[in-house]
Amino acid sequence: MNSDELTLAQLVSFLAGSVSVKEKFNIRAAYEPAKDLAGGTRLGDDCATIRDGDWWLLLAAEGMLPSFVADDPWFAGYSSVMVNLSDVAAMGGRPIAIVDVLWTPGLNQSGQIWEGMSAASKAYDVPIVGGHTTVTKGGSPFLAAAVLGKARRLITSFDVKPGDDLLVAVDLRGEWRREKPFWNASTGAPSERLRADLNLVPALAETGWCCAGKDISNGGIVGTLAMLLECSSAGAELWLDQLPRPGGVDLARWLISFPSFGYLLSVSPEYSERVIAHFASREIACGVAGRFISARSLLLCYGAARARFP
Repeated sequence: MNSDELTLAQLVSFLAGSVSVKEKFNIRAAYEPAKDLAGGTRLGDDCATIRDGDWWLLLAAEGMLPSFVADDPWFAGYSSVMVNLSDVAAMGGRPIAIVDVLWTPGLNQSGQIWEGMSAASKAYDVPIVGGHTTVTKGGSPFLAAAVLGKARRLITSFDVKPGDDLLVAVDLRGEWRREKPFWNASTGAPSERLRADLNLVPALAETGWCCAGKDISNGGIVGTLAMLLECSSAGAELWLDQLPRPGGVDLARWLISFPSFGYLLSVSPEYSERVIAHFASREIACGVAGRFISARSLLLCYGAARARFP
């Protein structure tokens, strides 16, 4: 049965069974061991922030799952760059440089990973300036990357305001990457478009129309929204039937998908039309798909049906 024909209760059951969604709801436990090491930094944002005069330096880092690296090494290399660039953009920043950490049992696999990283670096015009690369005699591959960026004005995970519209912006001009819940609108896109689109959220931050949000990551829209609500000590209604979605893509799979370009934004209703038009100018789908509330709960809504999640 197509998931658009499922009841809301069945969708809730599907989401509750998703490992990637459950991981995002348990994110607080993952942060606890690092609290004493953070030096006062608020844990939960997409990047670390360092004040630099009138600017902010942003530092993002991501590790790729070893199984992902082994199964799809070129795309794992590409993704290690792409996801970090998205994290920097999500906080209102423009990326400056990339470094890598790579361990592989053999030159062939490391070559494929490096080709993917290089392709992303060239596509987005952000240089790889160094890092650490080791070829081992055995074991599993390991890949991580970090990106340094700079922002004039921040978008954070901590500044959601009850009463704000929940806007979802996604590039729908893509396709699934194999059988994975990854919506790839990047590897086949012109470089000029990728570079210009990456500037959309930083430009939005500088207008002052939005100061809270997050890029949609593993765990999809629902998992990412859970992290945003945790950081801001807020709640939300998510209107599932109002989500921007590619034609022919069923709702259940879309809810747990990780798009190459996707953001959740907290925007005052007086600015929502301007923000939607801002993304539309680059042919990015954006719409009001909910609202933030003061009660610390996530309500999933489909038509007149409503259910608390999880």
